[in-house]
Amino acid sequence: MTGLRADDPFGVLRRVMRPRERPRPGEVCEMCGEPVTDAHSHVASLTERRLMCSCRACYLLFTQEGAGARRLRAVPERYRTVSDFAFSQAQWDELAIPVDLVFLFQQSDIEDPAAPRRVVACYPSPAGATESELELGAWLEMTAANAAFADVEADVEAVLVRRNGDGAFTCLVVPIDACYELVGLVRQHWLGFHGGDEVWRRIDEFFAGLQRRANGER
Repeated sequence: MTGLRADDPFGVLRRVMRPRERPRPGEVCEMCGEPVTDAHSHVASLTERRLMCSCRACYLLFTQEGAGARRLRAVPERYRTVSDFAFSQAQWDELAIPVDLVFLFQQSDIEDPAAPRRVVACYPSPAGATESELELGAWLEMTAANAAFADVEADVEAVLVRRNGDGAFTCLVVPIDACYELVGLVRQHWLGFHGGDEVWRRIDEFFAGLQRRANGER
């Protein structure tokens, strides 16, 4: 056999046991193995609390209500600007977020769909997404003041809030995968205590891209 010495009886075994090189995430659909482009869809595995890269065909299987036994859900692809966002500096202070970014989403109880949903507040940090549980009363107060939050889909959509330098807030309802893209951007480019100019320039570009999507542009 080419490349194996006759006096090396374990050569074949080593070759068989050698780990195969696997495609990087995003190169193939994690459900069927078909190649995907960089601009691919995602399906949320609620049991594993993770996002799976998916081809369009597999993605569409889980867009219907009740598909995937409620354990797999297609991540929506809608982006909405909350132009009349009702939120105060006092409410922001109660969140105790050390950076000017946070995303909020509802997390279902997989074992008991009728159970109250947990509301999670996450902020991007150099170490990844830092998570804390938001009091249900605080979420209900925000929902009552902002009609746009009424149909935010649990587990797969989030309310993304940015505090601007003038004390105002930018708010969008976005797919949950967009939030984790922001987490990756911050983790990759953050420098020092305040992040550095580069990371905030990229965050500006990221939010501009979200606004274009919310306006129906690409």
